[in-house]
Amino acid sequence: MKLTEEKQERSDTCRGRKGKMTLLLAGVTLVSTFGSSFQYGYNVSVINSPAVFMQDFYNQTYLDRKGVPMESNFQMLLWSLTVSMFPLGGFFGSLMVGPLVNKCGRKGTLLINNIFSIVPAILMGTSEVAKTFEVIILSRIIVGICAGLSSNVVPMYLGEMSPKNLRGAIGVVPQLFITVGILVAQILGLTNILGNLEGWPVLLGLTGIPAVVELLLLPFFPESPRYLLIQKGNEEQARQALKRLRGCDDVDDEIEEMRREDQSEKLEGRLSVFNLCTFQALRWQLISIIVMMMGQQLSGVNAIFYYANEIFKSAGVNEKDVQYVTVGIGAVNVFMTCVAVFMIESLGRRLLLLVGFGICCVSCAVLTMALNLQATVSWMQYLSIACVIAYIIGHAIGASPIPFVMITEMFLQSSRPAAFMVGGSVHWLCNFTVGLVFLYMVEGLGAYCFLVFCVICLLSVIYIFIIVPETKGKTFMEINQSMAKRNKVEIQMDKEKLNDFQLGSETPKKKEEYSVNVL
Repeated sequence: MKLTEEKQERSDTCRGRKGKMTLLLAGVTLVSTFGSSFQYGYNVSVINSPAVFMQDFYNQTYLDRKGVPMESNFQMLLWSLTVSMFPLGGFFGSLMVGPLVNKCGRKGTLLINNIFSIVPAILMGTSEVAKTFEVIILSRIIVGICAGLSSNVVPMYLGEMSPKNLRGAIGVVPQLFITVGILVAQILGLTNILGNLEGWPVLLGLTGIPAVVELLLLPFFPESPRYLLIQKGNEEQARQALKRLRGCDDVDDEIEEMRREDQSEKLEGRLSVFNLCTFQALRWQLISIIVMMMGQQLSGVNAIFYYANEIFKSAGVNEKDVQYVTVGIGAVNVFMTCVAVFMIESLGRRLLLLVGFGICCVSCAVLTMALNLQATVSWMQYLSIACVIAYIIGHAIGASPIPFVMITEMFLQSSRPAAFMVGGSVHWLCNFTVGLVFLYMVEGLGAYCFLVFCVICLLSVIYIFIIVPETKGKTFMEINQSMAKRNKVEIQMDKEKLNDFQLGSETPKKKEEYSVNVL
């Protein structure tokens, strides 16, 4: 009797711990986000400050080789390639997500991905000594591949390891470290630190340090339990990983939930991108991810950062001090993303998306008016600054962090890698497109270009309000069920059996199994 009471007491204690942040879960979150997500943000921002010195290096290298200065058009082309190769590499990295995570696992993929950071870091850091600008352009596409992989794999890895009550908060941490990476690059890029003639190669080469840290520390943390059980079929390893992550031995409920998902996966099969695009039971999940990713990148966040310097100059900020104001904006971005980490589990994903895109929409509309009236109304300059800050706040709490969290939550294990490939590809293609066409938009539309972003934000708000469900506190299977009616499929469950699902056009299963039938 005494043994039974002690066992029950241990079980109750364990249940109290399961939904809490453990030291191991916090450790793997920090190591993976610093080693991978941080680099994405760092490399987005790192070439902005030393751009003048890098372009001078391009020109001087060309002069030393050819004996004549580089033509301005050719120099502009080379610099455009330096900037645009990063998102293009990100697109290629997104296409690699599915094959790598299915074959090497989530942790294994992150470890392999460090190669795409360390090698270009060495090449960029030594480019000035080697007198070659070509390796910088090549390195930008390689480090873009690193960012494309990390931006998809880290949210997947952490989302699959987190308890459902912490999944949203932990899912925002990768975006938090992206913003930290941007801020660190802005600080180190100040002219009195490394953003100068002597320091810029070191500034570019520092991107390899987080990769080395991750390469050394990540092997000590477990692989995703869902990957181990559902894709590798190793329940014992999955159980041991869960025990380490939860800090207790009673993980039967989560193992049972994984078993149900595993049974559904066996009928559904592992989905390729093509199969995902034609699979009716996941149709609206896929459309939602595409819309949110397009809204995230086409809502004008890169344009706001581009225009910010001009706005601050027009408000009377000294040209030499603009770099410090930019750092301040980066700090606001970090702070508000940090706020989102703590708000997401209380307010939910859907509300943060609606509020975030809504703030961005209003900010773009008011900014358009302020930019057009600042020549005649003096205080409009300060309203422009307020709009920039408001926009950054809106994007930081909703549009930036939440879409990647939603990909993890809206798809099951067999479709998640393909969903991340689609979502990641849309993310990077839209990023590349904005970078390509924004200067032409400014030339043709002037300040009215922000009305385009305003409309995109408004359309995103309307779609999210009508279609996207709240996923807070739900298991992956429950979220899948909540989308069934919209997908015009009917889900039937018997809790005494392991859950399966299938399309109605496939061979019918026994009534007591979990199934999806086309309505």
